[in-house]
Amino acid sequence: MNKEILENHKKYLERKALYKSLGYDVDKERDFILQQAKPVYGKILEAGTGKGHFALALAKAGYSFVTFDISADEQRFAKLNIAHFGLQEQVDFRIENGERTSFADGSFDTLFSVNVLHHLRNPYQVIDEFIRLLSPKGKIIFADFTDEGFKIMDKIHGLEGNAHDVGETKLADVEAYLRGKRFSARNIQSLYQHVLIASKDPNKINDHFNC
Repeated sequence: MNKEILENHKKYLERKALYKSLGYDVDKERDFILQQAKPVYGKILEAGTGKGHFALALAKAGYSFVTFDISADEQRFAKLNIAHFGLQEQVDFRIENGERTSFADGSFDTLFSVNVLHHLRNPYQVIDEFIRLLSPKGKIIFADFTDEGFKIMDKIHGLEGNAHDVGETKLADVEAYLRGKRFSARNIQSLYQHVLIASKDPNKINDHFNC
């Protein structure tokens, strides 16, 4: 296997171990988000690849999807890690600005945004873009950290000598905004993750319970 892929995967495992040493199990929390989102259907978009933790969860679950990030450097980490698991054929990596992407209206049926909201400078512009991209029967799954989750992230960034910048917009604000645009929504939380599922079709946010 390519040396760069192996070295990148080693960094991935080290970072996962750091998270777990502080009580945050990356795999468990990503699986929690994915389970709450089911059924995942149609054309799938992940907005905000980052280092690819959720992209890997989607790919391991057998889904093929598009994922984008504004940072090519950040996304490269994800690309190499997906390649380590031999799942690169399932993932279409793109570089896009979430405030205005190149995708056509109504391009996606399931849209994920995982632990991205607190990074956004113009969150409502991004949310409006997600709405534009969503098919009439589609759903958006937003996830971000709970207060306990943010405490873990602050510790990790502190250990790395960085500050964890967090915006003021919360998922409760996003829910209120979407309801104002005639979306239905439901909330679920683990200790560390807050998940919001929203759709203009009420059946699409409740179908998880009918599986």
